[in-house]
Amino acid sequence: MTRGPVDYEFDRLDRAIVNAFQGGFPVVEDPFEPAAAALTERGVDIDADELHARLTEMVDAGALSRYGALVNAEEIGGAASLVALHAPEERYDEIAEQVNDFREVAHNYEREHPHLNMWFVVSVADSDGVADVLDRIEERTGQETYDMPKLREFHVGAKFLLDGPIPDGDIDLSGLGPDVTPTDRRSLSPDEYDLVMAIQGGFPTTRTPYADIAADIDKPVSWVLETVKRFNEEGKVRRVGVIPNHYALGYTENGMTVWNVPDDLVDEVGPEIAELEFVTHCYRRPRHEGVWPYNFFAMTHGRDEAESERRIQQVRDVMAQYWDVDDDEWDSLFSTRILKKTGIRLDERAKANTVETEETA
Repeated sequence: MTRGPVDYEFDRLDRAIVNAFQGGFPVVEDPFEPAAAALTERGVDIDADELHARLTEMVDAGALSRYGALVNAEEIGGAASLVALHAPEERYDEIAEQVNDFREVAHNYEREHPHLNMWFVVSVADSDGVADVLDRIEERTGQETYDMPKLREFHVGAKFLLDGPIPDGDIDLSGLGPDVTPTDRRSLSPDEYDLVMAIQGGFPTTRTPYADIAADIDKPVSWVLETVKRFNEEGKVRRVGVIPNHYALGYTENGMTVWNVPDDLVDEVGPEIAELEFVTHCYRRPRHEGVWPYNFFAMTHGRDEAESERRIQQVRDVMAQYWDVDDDEWDSLFSTRILKKTGIRLDERAKANTVETEETA
């Protein structure tokens, strides 16, 4: 199976690894031993060395974006917001370049919409800093921006599964590792900041990733294991596992469905949409009167246009259980071009949220 710009053919073992470990990878000094044993118990005969070799091969080929801890930027510090604007066709590339010049802009996509055709994420260290960035973008581009911060998160992180072994992606070894006690502390210690910086781009693809991270930040491996596992339970890390390149897996149809859900139904509808396995993100966001009537966003992915349309219809079918959905009460904005994709910059956000603790002072 070769898809998109990544020339990689997934065989049975690759498919099993991708399906099994998009979350729930063990947080132990040699994670490949229990991970391989779990695959073998499910009928996929593989040892730790081969699992490590296959995972490394997929990362090196770009079939996996990375492997390791998916850091939850929102819990690390600062703020981010989804923003839209209208870029006239004759100035589109010029405006895209102007927007992309702002280091606070992470993902930026061209999307199919008659008016709001450019969508990007602004990430800042100061929770009040989004408005300042948008003022500067408006001054630079001459175009009005529409800020759509997350008002409620219903779901983030659906799995991209392949045909093959472990089809439900239901191996979860996240319980392995040290016993930890979650805290309600929102800030980071200097040592925790160093750890976040070390892992945000993925774990090293070695047989001893946690030991190598520990050596990199000059901390005991036991501390790294305990902190990663605690972060996972606190929500600072969404999951530990493989992060697929969904384009390489064939999920090329990226549809942002938006809905004008009655306000008194949003909190009831949201969890139901979040239960759909193919919905990767699900949020409540603000409307903009006269320009943007939608208050509910659900991101779907499909391997072709037909699959994507079926999945969007499933979202509508669930919506229709709660109210009569007219055609003008929803839309689906497909991405037609990636304009920028640098990822959320965590360094400034995490640094601003780092304070000395009694242990480090």
